[in-house]
Amino acid sequence: MPLTWKTQDREILRLAVPAFFALVSEPLMLLADSAIVGHLGTPQLAALGVAGTILQTLVGICVFLAYGTTSAVARRIGAGDHKGALAQGIDGLWLALLLGVVLAVAGLLLAPLAIAGFHPSPDVADYAVTYLRISCLGIPSMLLLLAATGVLRGLQDTKTPMVVAVSANLANIALNVLLVYGLDLNIAGSALGTAIAQTAAGAALVVVVVRGARRDGAKLRPDRPGILASAHAGVPLVVRTLTLRVAIVLTTFVATSLGTTSVAAHQVAFTLWSFLALALDAIAIAAQALTGRSLGAGDVVGTRAITRRMMWWGLVSGVVGGLALWGLRDLYVPLFTKDPEVRHTLAAILLVAAIWQPVNGVVFVLDGVLIGAGDGPYLAVAGIIALLLFAPLALSVQWFDRGIVALWWAFGGYMLLRFLTLTLRERRDGWLVTGAVR
Repeated sequence: MPLTWKTQDREILRLAVPAFFALVSEPLMLLADSAIVGHLGTPQLAALGVAGTILQTLVGICVFLAYGTTSAVARRIGAGDHKGALAQGIDGLWLALLLGVVLAVAGLLLAPLAIAGFHPSPDVADYAVTYLRISCLGIPSMLLLLAATGVLRGLQDTKTPMVVAVSANLANIALNVLLVYGLDLNIAGSALGTAIAQTAAGAALVVVVVRGARRDGAKLRPDRPGILASAHAGVPLVVRTLTLRVAIVLTTFVATSLGTTSVAAHQVAFTLWSFLALALDAIAIAAQALTGRSLGAGDVVGTRAITRRMMWWGLVSGVVGGLALWGLRDLYVPLFTKDPEVRHTLAAILLVAAIWQPVNGVVFVLDGVLIGAGDGPYLAVAGIIALLLFAPLALSVQWFDRGIVALWWAFGGYMLLRFLTLTLRERRDGWLVTGAVR
């Protein structure tokens, strides 16, 4: 029997609210690093931007460690197999560790080459290589943090990751101040402080998962078939993530070609868009956990009911976010720029961004629903289709010099393409596969 709307809302909020605060802590950590490093000088700040972009890309591509693990663990929880759920989670942790070591070694060896690809000045390059190499030491912990977070979300626990994320954020600030200024380690101190904070956070969540596994008698040693299964399930999610990244990079590329004013306004608008995306992503995380659990329990009717309710939440959140984005512009825009031309351009972009927010809300939720259902292959194909249709649309803005506002309409079109592919899937039954394992 499907849950009542009130019960559904309580379940959604129980998972989404802590997830939101955990998600917000990540950009706040980046802002803190930027503020601390920025006082060292312009070369150091530029180096942080270059090295940080590379690091975020490496870790971002591996977000499947959280998403895929959430889905797999939640399914087994729904099926009543708590021991199997934790065993699945342990396999995800081993995969994260192995992948983290490989990426860390690659980063240490290839850091100068990767930094050189951005063509920075010599002083910026030196600082960036230093920051990236030290940060690479923390990659295994960052990936373990992702995987352990996914396990706990699958176990329907988003509070523990929130507490750890907020604590790591506070520790990061304290360590950065101590190492950068107290011990005069310059930008190396910032990289070291962040790596230590991330390592402590990863270790804390791994301990929680391992304790749970021991309590339920789940195996802790590496299981080759389980690790390979986790890796195989993650491939489609990597493709899906890459298509989204390419679309964002392409949008930034076109915006850059339209002139300084356009790219400045675009950067501010996209920063705001990304912040609103965090609220929507929190609902998507709840969708991953609840969908996986419901399908694991074999409850197709309940899955459809809570999916529709989460779609409603996504739509309403998008409407509220869009109204806030447009209605409060006079309050926050002056905080970003004093240039009247940039302000004028930004206002035009924000109107377009606000109009598309309700579409974004449904897209984020359905993304989470289908990830929770383990429907990665469809998401990969849908992502490729949307990107292939969006690319000429975005490039035509550059070819015909239509301006930055037209580019944002095109980006809205990309989200609409994703909306169409996802709602089409949701209305059919192909993703409603029940049982402990998809």
